Amino acid sequence: MLRATEQLLAEGGGDHVSLDRVAALAGVGKGTVFRRFGSRAGLLQALLEERSRELREAVVSGPPPLGPGAPARERLHAFLDGLGAIAEGNAVLLAAHEQACAEDKYGDPSYLFWHGHVSALLAAERPGLDADFLAHAVLATFDGDLIRHLTTPGDPRRFTRSVQEMAAAMLGPAG
Repeated sequence: MLRATEQLLAEGGGDHVSLDRVAALAGVGKGTVFRRFGSRAGLLQALLEERSRELREAVVSGPPPLGPGAPARERLHAFLDGLGAIAEGNAVLLAAHEQACAEDKYGDPSYLFWHGHVSALLAAERPGLDADFLAHAVLATFDGDLIRHLTTPGDPRRFTRSVQEMAAAMLGPAG
């Protein structure tokens, strides 16, 4: 069902994904898709979670700088690199996810994890900052349309590099 969702996203973007279309393409009944995911938003959340699972595992238990043990600034830079790579490769999914989950964006499991991690790293590096707000601000840049606008064949990592530079500017000079 997730592969069918990927195919529909690739063919026509987020507006092309519906439980009916996913069910038909996956060769299952609509009820099967509904029971598994609950809604179109749930389906897109599951696909996003699948795409970001490796990053989550690396943050929790992987080697530094992404995993524990590296300074907060280095971990933030590595995390934004990993999240940026996911975003650049899945901008259509992010745009569809944003649209489908607009009512509950801040309750999405992937978003909650990302926000908690970014907020903790910002707070560790600069305790006087409003890390909660700044984590939301950093994650707000992960907008599917913005990512597609900035990601070009000539500079495929521009978006990620720019987000990393923005985070570094928020933190100020190292040390």
